[in-house]
Amino acid sequence: MFNALYFRTFITLVETGSFTRTAQRLEMTQPGVSQHVRKLERYLDKTLLERQGRRFRLTEAGRRAYDYAVKLFSEHEQFRHSLDDESLDSGECRLASPGSIGLMLYPFILGQQQRHPGLTVSYCFAFHQEILADVLAGRHDLGIVTEVTRHPDLECEAWHDEPLSLVVPADFTGTSLNDLLGLGFISYTDGLDKAGSLLRANFPDDFSSMSHFPRQGFTNEVGMVLDAVARGLGFSVVSRLVLETSPWQRQVREMTLTHPIDETLYLVSRRGARVPSRYHHLLEAFREQRHLERFGHPEGRQAEG
Repeated sequence: MFNALYFRTFITLVETGSFTRTAQRLEMTQPGVSQHVRKLERYLDKTLLERQGRRFRLTEAGRRAYDYAVKLFSEHEQFRHSLDDESLDSGECRLASPGSIGLMLYPFILGQQQRHPGLTVSYCFAFHQEILADVLAGRHDLGIVTEVTRHPDLECEAWHDEPLSLVVPADFTGTSLNDLLGLGFISYTDGLDKAGSLLRANFPDDFSSMSHFPRQGFTNEVGMVLDAVARGLGFSVVSRLVLETSPWQRQVREMTLTHPIDETLYLVSRRGARVPSRYHHLLEAFREQRHLERFGHPEGRQAEG
């Protein structure tokens, strides 16, 4: 019969190299240590040690048994910690967000996973309605969306603000709304709403509707929008996250505006479900990093003059 205590005794024996020290460490008698080893050998039907007086050396089967036992107890500890909702550096994280957020958030979380191997990350890029459906179905514990969600079975809370960027080709020299009208708009899912908000705030006397802008194209993948802008085909309005992760940063530029607008990101979870603390720990670390990058100082602390 499998007995984890026999494996634990065997690991300690190999690491101390002494029956006496093993007995002392495990608060056993020396004959008790010998008995555990014999029973483990009987269970595995293999000789694990070649005894040479008071000393011993491992057989090939003994080396393999030791490696297996170390792995077994390591996985046991990881599993035990993964069941602890309060553990900040282990357990599974199942999240979903639009690509505009995931382009920067997902690599950040992977970096955290490298530092904390006990974390397991499952990250899905999806559209708004897909995210809500997956959270409701329990396929994800947490969703990140760009608009307020009202559903009787979901909880929605504001999490983080990111600036919207009006992105034009690098050689574009225009500054007015008419200049942008001449350039045309590259749209994507939710792109019209974001552009309308930003243009209305910065050109209140001239802007009336996005319907007046020539549509130069559409893609359902926001990460590809700036490819079209880089080719001079139009302008677009995207989250700063998209601009900062774009491979076309040198071929485009952010147009300077008088009244910057932030986009609020929201966390969505099943109503009544307890989201483990590790999620909030990861997301707060990301939010703090973004604040530092944007303002040059941690949130809640003003930069020194």
